[in-house]
Amino acid sequence: MRASKVFTIENPQEFKMKLLHWSEQFREVVFLDSNQYHQKYSNYEVVLAVDAFTSIKTDFYNAFDDLHQYQSKTQDWLFGYLSYDLKNDTEALTSKNFDGLAFPDLFFFQPKKLFFLKENHVEMQYLNLCDDELEEDFSAISNTNSICDFATLREIKIQQRISKEAYLQKVSKMLEYIHHGDIYEANFCMEFFAKDATINPIEIYHKLNAISQPPFAVYFKNYHQYLLSASPERYLKKKGAKVISQPIKGTARRNSYPILDEQSKVDLENNPKERAENIMIVDLVRNDLSRTSTKGSVEVEELCGIYTFKQVHQMISTVVSQVENTTSAVEIIKTTFPMGSMTGAPKISAMKIIEELEETKRGLYSGAVGYFTPHGDFDFNVVIRSILYNAKNQYVSFSVGSAITSEATPEVEYEECLLKAKAMFEVLK
Repeated sequence: MRASKVFTIENPQEFKMKLLHWSEQFREVVFLDSNQYHQKYSNYEVVLAVDAFTSIKTDFYNAFDDLHQYQSKTQDWLFGYLSYDLKNDTEALTSKNFDGLAFPDLFFFQPKKLFFLKENHVEMQYLNLCDDELEEDFSAISNTNSICDFATLREIKIQQRISKEAYLQKVSKMLEYIHHGDIYEANFCMEFFAKDATINPIEIYHKLNAISQPPFAVYFKNYHQYLLSASPERYLKKKGAKVISQPIKGTARRNSYPILDEQSKVDLENNPKERAENIMIVDLVRNDLSRTSTKGSVEVEELCGIYTFKQVHQMISTVVSQVENTTSAVEIIKTTFPMGSMTGAPKISAMKIIEELEETKRGLYSGAVGYFTPHGDFDFNVVIRSILYNAKNQYVSFSVGSAITSEATPEVEYEECLLKAKAMFEVLK
């Protein structure tokens, strides 16, 4: 049982900053921020989970079964991540590319302390409550310095894992696979990295979040492993009997002139290539959701909707289904993972070709971060527009990608990758 208390806060934005800075004292931290981007399926503005009471950390082998046992046993809030390479648990696939980060394939923890911010209230839920700990922590958080005063660190030299020339050759090879009928679409990614790098994770997260202000931002810490994410995309959410997937495919630049910015949205909405990419993934998601849905319940709530973020316009579709209450939460995730927007179609063929042509193990990039509730509901993002950092190895990494279809032009896809990488370059330099 968790002890719970609700406090009123005068300045929610300031309290949010204080809460994040206060959390740094703990070994395990998951900080989820919607940036007040109120979508149809939003629950909270900010969620913070800290300090593991129990946890699970494993490689891909039998990972989903182990997670199901852990989730069934605890029947509590669980926070953590699923790496892209859990694909190797569900299919006869491998991941043999270079991995400079060395994160576990799966990590979840049962937090001792939980915080839920909505409007001008914060609800605190604690396990193993001791005396006046709720009151003491609220007071400590309220008195935490929320000003970002960071010392300048030495310059980070960012390198590109795949050169432009090699990228163009690899996309051309992927187009050959498409023209031969092996796949219809695949998401091809490349890594940017820095060795012997020292960064201040909270500083970088603040900068990245300020640039993008996305609805699924994450600050994640597990000892010396960090994820600093400005993700705009939801992977999968379950609320009661309803399951929601919101894949993103289609990106356009913002423009500082309102008329041109509006035209950019219209152009994206009517771009045949972008619509084709999105619709292909919608079909894949419909198929994935049908594996656990009640008969005839899969439907497309919104097809190719255009949503505006601080730096880009995105094309987002919403696919939903209904599930029986006997269907486990982990089974719903297992049968849809990895998300179609980061793989391609047909899914298994696309993942095999991705592994052949990419040069870095994706790991947590294009995986998912989120939580399970005590009642078996869940909500997970897609790990994109994100920086990963192993402080022990002093290795910083971020990856970007785009969907390759028969209409793709290698040069244009390369430019799209650089557009998506812009924010990460800015905050690291």
